[in-house]
Amino acid sequence: MKRSDDDDRRAGDSIDEFVPARPDESSGDDSAGSVRSDGGTVGSESPFETTSSIEETRGDRVRRFFDEFVRTPWSILRGDWRALAGFVIVSVYVLMGTVGVYLVETTSPAAGPKLVGAFQTSEFPLGTTSAGKDILSLTVHSTPSIMIMMTSGAVFTVVVGTFFGVVTGYKGGLVDTVLSTITDVFINIPGLPLVIVLATILEEWINNPVTLGVLLAIAAWAGLARAIRSQVLTIRSESFVESARAMDLSTKWILSREIVPHLMPYIVVNMVNAARRVIFAAVALYFLGVLPFSDANWGVMLNNAYNAGALYRPSAYHWLLIPMIAISGIALGLILLAQSLDRVFNPRVRARHQDTGDGERLEPSSEDETSDMMNV
Repeated sequence: MKRSDDDDRRAGDSIDEFVPARPDESSGDDSAGSVRSDGGTVGSESPFETTSSIEETRGDRVRRFFDEFVRTPWSILRGDWRALAGFVIVSVYVLMGTVGVYLVETTSPAAGPKLVGAFQTSEFPLGTTSAGKDILSLTVHSTPSIMIMMTSGAVFTVVVGTFFGVVTGYKGGLVDTVLSTITDVFINIPGLPLVIVLATILEEWINNPVTLGVLLAIAAWAGLARAIRSQVLTIRSESFVESARAMDLSTKWILSREIVPHLMPYIVVNMVNAARRVIFAAVALYFLGVLPFSDANWGVMLNNAYNAGALYRPSAYHWLLIPMIAISGIALGLILLAQSLDRVFNPRVRARHQDTGDGERLEPSSEDETSDMMNV
């Protein structure tokens, strides 16, 4: 059955009602015929060209910084007993290394009776050594050098290890080959012989706690770099990294804003482990006599106590136990603090404690709140 000319004309008219009229291509107005990426034409109003009429002030930036780096972390940590315990323990050692050295006087031989037991007199609460030195004074004045040594070694390990691991994992190619070769060389170098050789070469610098901390961590960064590289190989294929690369963002921006934040929990835990390794290595080398002796050091205290027969003399047990407790205490505090800081960098935990600006949290903090939100 053939359609009539009138039917074809009516069908064409009905379609034309829904198709907007095209601009006249023969007209001299080029702007009217230019089609934009959003489907409109140049000169027409578009929601893609709408800009915010509210400008972020300096006060807004300060409040956002305070909320992101102060209020939210504190909100997370205050509900975790491990964070509170670790913070208290580390704070005690920090106070010992800063304020305590001014409150507790340095000790000298024959400052008191020999081998006074711990908690027997108020004048020497932690007892004395076989030379009559105050063990409390020795312990307090040993803390600053240990803290500086620990911090410098941990920072060196994390900075160098993170740099090598992130760059080799993201760049690949010749950069990966060269930097991975350097990393493998440091992984296979024995740590203790290397430290002994460098301590001999750098004898003039070895008394500096910063230099000594870096020296003790000189080969520790390679293992961290290798572990971070393996994680970056997975992260660089994620959609958010591909999007940043498609937007032609710089490599520095992608590494610092997209990749490193996802590695922060792992980096923080390894930073604490590096600090603990530096403490143990320093005390062990001082105890063995590899590093120059100093009275204000926990390792030297252990060495002197051992040489004085503290292992089999009950009257000298406190001389051996006090530095051991000091070493174990700082290690325990760092472990507890690292376990709690892992939650600070967890995106879901941060969202649960972060305000949206009107006093509401982005996510519920309990199962009851979740049920209430689902029932709305």
